[in-house]
Amino acid sequence: QVQLVESGGGLVQPGDSLRLSCVVSGGTFDRYVMGWFRQAPGKEREIVARIMWIGESTYYADSVVGRFTISRNNPKNTLYLYMNNLNFDDTAVYYCAAGRGVVPVTTAGGFDYWGQGTQVTVSS
Repeated sequence: QVQLVESGGGLVQPGDSLRLSCVVSGGTFDRYVMGWFRQAPGKEREIVARIMWIGESTYYADSVVGRFTISRNNPKNTLYLYMNNLNFDDTAVYYCAAGRGVVPVTTAGGFDYWGQGTQVTVSS
């Protein structure tokens, strides 16, 4: 059984930084396309960033380009999201996701496994 566990969320002020982590167990991490999604209250879940198997290709939502960086450490079965210059619109529950597909998907339907989410709140 594949399990994803996120950590690193919290309450921060505008302009602050956070690093989210996602540890994957029960599967072959380097065979998964990995992604970060987020869902704000009253809004649909949206992709934040996606990274291919060995990090050779990444994708970012327009709203986070230049501020967020996705990376992975395959020997540690861990996915990261470095978030800089956070703003109020970044407030959401952030989810880690793993996909078994072979295409660079950017929609939630393209991912097979999900974590429970970690809350990120940006407030002054």
